[in-house]
Amino acid sequence: MLRLSVRFVCFVLLFGAILSSCQKDENVKADTRPASDTTQKLTELTAPGNYLVSKGTLKIKLKDSTYIFDASQDSIAFVNVNMGGQEYYGVTAVNKAHTASFGISSLGAPIAEMPGEVAGAQLLLHPSEKVNTEYTLTRNATKDDYGTIAIEKYNQDTILARGSFHTYLAKDTKKNSPFYIVDGSFELKVK
Repeated sequence: MLRLSVRFVCFVLLFGAILSSCQKDENVKADTRPASDTTQKLTELTAPGNYLVSKGTLKIKLKDSTYIFDASQDSIAFVNVNMGGQEYYGVTAVNKAHTASFGISSLGAPIAEMPGEVAGAQLLLHPSEKVNTEYTLTRNATKDDYGTIAIEKYNQDTILARGSFHTYLAKDTKKNSPFYIVDGSFELKVK
């Protein structure tokens, strides 16, 4: 049951990233208004507390690789979701080439300087002409420890969210599959 809810949260976050990616691609082609108008338009179209990020980065380090999503070209969204009376928040991203996507979520509401426990995480890699790779959330050696998301600053000045995370992802969902430590950081702005 827990594995199903984790996958569902990951799916919701990745769906948000794909939706924001499509919106961003649409706006690049069709919207000629100043960036501040576009940001306002996208914020009004999405649910309250959900933002398509206009500036900032999301960095993920997995094994010897670092993946960087840059909001100036890639789609990054900060989302707040309510599922069955339970709140979640997270960050999702899809690169411009649609060869990499990432999502991470935490139970509860985003509160600065109050770490949250990771509820879902997934990294999908779609390199051209190669086999797709999926890393999903797994338990670490400590019972029920999925990692943490620490928000240093939230919705202050021009910063939507700045923080870091630490979690564990595995290529295989089988019990006792080897897992990899994943560390990351984000600094997201909407203006």
